[in-house]
Amino acid sequence: MVLDRKSPPVIHDAIEFDFKLPPINNRLLENGVPLWWLDAGVQDLVQIDWIFPAGLWFEHRPSVAQATAGLLKNGTSKHTAAQINEALEFYGAQLKTTAGNDYATITLYSLTRHLPSLLPMVYEIITDAVFPEEEVAIHKQNAIQKLMVNLRQCEFVANQQIDALLFGEAHPYGRYSKKENIELLTREDLVTFFKASYNLADVKIFMAGKVGDKEVNYVNDVFGKLLLQKTIREPQSFTTPPITSRIHKFANDPNGVQGAIRIGRMFPNRHHPDYTPMFVLNTLFGGYFGSRLMSNIREDKGFTYGIYSGITPELKGGSIVIQTETGRDVVDAAIKEIYHEMNVLCNEVASDEELLLVKNFLLGNLLGDLDGPFSILQRWRTLILNGFTENHFYNNINIYKTITPKELQLLAQKYYVPDNFYEVVVI
Repeated sequence: MVLDRKSPPVIHDAIEFDFKLPPINNRLLENGVPLWWLDAGVQDLVQIDWIFPAGLWFEHRPSVAQATAGLLKNGTSKHTAAQINEALEFYGAQLKTTAGNDYATITLYSLTRHLPSLLPMVYEIITDAVFPEEEVAIHKQNAIQKLMVNLRQCEFVANQQIDALLFGEAHPYGRYSKKENIELLTREDLVTFFKASYNLADVKIFMAGKVGDKEVNYVNDVFGKLLLQKTIREPQSFTTPPITSRIHKFANDPNGVQGAIRIGRMFPNRHHPDYTPMFVLNTLFGGYFGSRLMSNIREDKGFTYGIYSGITPELKGGSIVIQTETGRDVVDAAIKEIYHEMNVLCNEVASDEELLLVKNFLLGNLLGDLDGPFSILQRWRTLILNGFTENHFYNNINIYKTITPKELQLLAQKYYVPDNFYEVVVI
């Protein structure tokens, strides 16, 4: 067949494509631990996530959740932190431990063939972390030093203050690190939180890569034998205090030449019917490089290198926050333009061409997310941890494809009302 080099190939919009979420396998280990796994790899690689209800929502005192996650692999009753790190390096593996607002996650990246050697080590860490006193002391020292450096940066302080303003400092989603809280941490605090929060009866395991029944059996042989008893926890509830003032300004560096702007409001989580349509609208407003905020405040006015609006969904609520850093002399002018763009969204219907560009951007990114086992696993993780099925994925695709400019305007009139937003400015 001779190629026709005189006619360009037909270009298709992403909106025209059909999307298919590869199915995920699910089984219970012998002791009832749920495992979801995806065989979608061509390389001899695997990612395994152990996800526990051990985020900030569950901590009994500030800073303990992140400290516990950070020190998980720093020693067991059988191996020191150095020995654990040497073993990981020997097998060319990586083990990450993080704590977020709702969950703590332990992630292993490894060659598939090394799982029989590495899984017992991860099991030992999860069931037998001892948090040596010297490791706790080093962690506290490093955490305080890092915090002191970060507090000099106006953008770091602004991020702290907008969350505290929206949710309240006592709320897990509004809580932020303080030097005195880190100093008060003890080994006993970490041990108590570890025993209450890292129970294998409460874990969800996710695995993807070049894996099959053999690798699933490896996981079962290590994590499926221990008899389990569910953790009994008293349900916690938190209230958000009423906000008395809409505008908050902080002087952080008298010699600073830059100001950090955060403009935010509360917003429902992924279960609300407005979440996905608002994700489209927020993308148009400030969610990508071609957004209105970027076109106006970066490209036209030259006030900033970048400005973005993001929706942050948590299990029990969320927020919309617009964020940017500008020269301190144009902070007020930038804020004025942000509210101007909100008013335009509310009062004028977007063009079909602009909305098509946004739809192609969202769906094009989604195509990338469906290319590769680890990104597909992340997509499934989000669905499962939020209690969704694959139908939710396809419903979102349909909304991306079919939402109209008029529907976006009605959403803007509901959620992008300037008087409903709160400002934090840190200079």
